[in-house]
Amino acid sequence: MAIDSESLLLGKQVPAATRYAPELLFPIPRREARDALGYGGEVPFEGVDIWHAYELSWLDSSDRAQARIGRFTIPATTPNLVESKSFKLYLNSLNNTVFDDEAAALACIVRDISAAAGGDVALAVFAPDDPALAGAQPSGQCIDTAAGRWPRREPEAEMLQCSRARVVEEQLYSHLLRSLCPVTGQPDWATLWLHYRGPALDHAALLSYILAYREHQEFHEQCVERIYRDLQQACQPEFLHLQAFYTRRGGLDINPFRSSGGGEPPWLRLARQ
Repeated sequence: MAIDSESLLLGKQVPAATRYAPELLFPIPRREARDALGYGGEVPFEGVDIWHAYELSWLDSSDRAQARIGRFTIPATTPNLVESKSFKLYLNSLNNTVFDDEAAALACIVRDISAAAGGDVALAVFAPDDPALAGAQPSGQCIDTAAGRWPRREPEAEMLQCSRARVVEEQLYSHLLRSLCPVTGQPDWATLWLHYRGPALDHAALLSYILAYREHQEFHEQCVERIYRDLQQACQPEFLHLQAFYTRRGGLDINPFRSSGGGEPPWLRLARQ
């Protein structure tokens, strides 16, 4: 199913909504991008898309403004991802909407996002000064000083190298993932983290592969699923957990997590998020 560019709000001048507007939410079917990766039917991973909303606000029954930071968890099994600009505009449409209490506000938001995603979405909220949201650092070894270079080509699984003679379990991360929005061409920045057990990945080759995304155009969730597929094809690890921590735009950051199973996403908000 192709994206309806006439209905897509991304890349267009859109006035801020002054009333509650769930119709702004724009679902994008996951199927087409997954078919292009060779996944027909059931995907060989589990995971979630974790969104942090830093500008979540509404009015209570006394017209007092409420401010929260929201953490949305959208299962990767939902048929749709939610386009980020439409997500932002929808949340902004709540700013002057009156709810009886916080529970009513959250129930409304969860219902609307779940309808757009096509499945059950979870939402946790925090006070803006909650210490649990302080910037963190991913676990493992940063590979950004490895000998990898931008290869000036599209990323391919063949770029990855591993040693079949040496099996390791390690956690690696890089702050150098940069991809491009497929609609606007604007850059999206992320820290990529992976935890695996299997043939030892060559860190320089892995970094070069990550840098190959610098001119690659795909949505956040689709980039992570492509990286997951390529790592599986190249090294066939015993297990693989993968997450990208994208920096925020319009008060939202996206953190897609994909796993071969048995892993939980590291509940982190990095310093530059």
